[in-house]
Amino acid sequence: MFKNYLKITFAVLKRRKFFTFISLFGISFTLMILVVLTAFVNHLVSPGYPETKRDRCLYIDKFEQIDTLKNSRRSGPVSFHYIKNYVSRLTSPERIGFSSFTNSVNAYVKQTKVNLFYKYTDANFWKIADFEFLEGKPFTEQNIANNDFVIVINDFTRDKYFGKGVSVVGKNIEIDNVNYRIIGVVRGCPITRTYVSSDVYMPYNTSKKDYMRKELAGEYIVLLLAKDAGDLPEIKAEYQSLIAKLPFRNYSDKWFKPNKIHSTADTFIGSFLSQLTHSDGDAKKHYVYLILIGFALLFMSLPAINLINVNISRIMERASEIGIRKAFGASSRTLTYQFVIENVILTLIGGVIALLLSFGVIYYINNSGMIPYADLTINWKVFLTAVIISLLFGLLSGVYPAWRMSKLQVVQALKGGE
Repeated sequence: MFKNYLKITFAVLKRRKFFTFISLFGISFTLMILVVLTAFVNHLVSPGYPETKRDRCLYIDKFEQIDTLKNSRRSGPVSFHYIKNYVSRLTSPERIGFSSFTNSVNAYVKQTKVNLFYKYTDANFWKIADFEFLEGKPFTEQNIANNDFVIVINDFTRDKYFGKGVSVVGKNIEIDNVNYRIIGVVRGCPITRTYVSSDVYMPYNTSKKDYMRKELAGEYIVLLLAKDAGDLPEIKAEYQSLIAKLPFRNYSDKWFKPNKIHSTADTFIGSFLSQLTHSDGDAKKHYVYLILIGFALLFMSLPAINLINVNISRIMERASEIGIRKAFGASSRTLTYQFVIENVILTLIGGVIALLLSFGVIYYINNSGMIPYADLTINWKVFLTAVIISLLFGLLSGVYPAWRMSKLQVVQALKGGE
């Protein structure tokens, strides 16, 4: 019986090419867009090279001082002074590292002026971020203590300005009129991994800025690595305890007298939300998840409504066929099963097409250079969930009109269902 259902289904899909095309286009295009968007989101928020330890990291990227009496505030990244004299006191993290935000700078390689992204970091940065060293090694605490002007570059910078695959350890590169000796080459990572991505990395003490100034706000992001993801709440609590004991900075500006300090150690997602909400970003994550789920359901409901209309038109157009089959003894249950199987097969074919299109689009993005070092991948959980939801919509959009048409009297069905 099932084999007969399949034969009839494929015969109908071939015979009614317009309805088949409209249905397949709606299903496959919707699923493809959803899969590609999810791949982008997954690329942005999930652990990936070189942030393979992101699920057990917290980030301190904002320090805010507030004058509640005048309703004014000053905020920014944290300073080296703050890290050295306060954050370093934390005992719950396994490791504490820091880096500056990514900035651009002019550099000179073989007398050629180029523009590169750069970061200043400490030695622990290399023990938290799992970079693959293609050549050489990272700078160490000893290099920093010796005031060595050393630098780590990525393979893109090496290949573009020295030659592909050329050994560059020991060579010099001029950054912002300062000569650095190349000590290592790493495999680069996408610029979308903002906390670790850069073209070149230098020790923080080689900066032209006065990194020793006694300010709480500065230019650095702190990376707190936990021994286990279960230790993150303990680290967050210890950091909040530290914030509660901080002294207020006495500004010479008589118009700004801070009496409140706000800063949180957040997960990767939470750190972005804290910028928007001026609060603990991790406490707001569930709202974001609800919004994303709602958006996904709304996005899929639009083609589902269209699919319902197409199915109703398709089934109504086949009223005479239903009448003939009923005249030859087909039961209402048999006819309903037939339409349900047609919808399921149509959805599965659309899912396969969507998967092939998604592979093609993601392959193109990863290899086009649109996002250097892009490593987008399909989220299979999301894809399978989307296919199941599509099947559900397909069933809902086909069962009721099929059942109604299967209940028609033979004469009525032969007249077109009027």
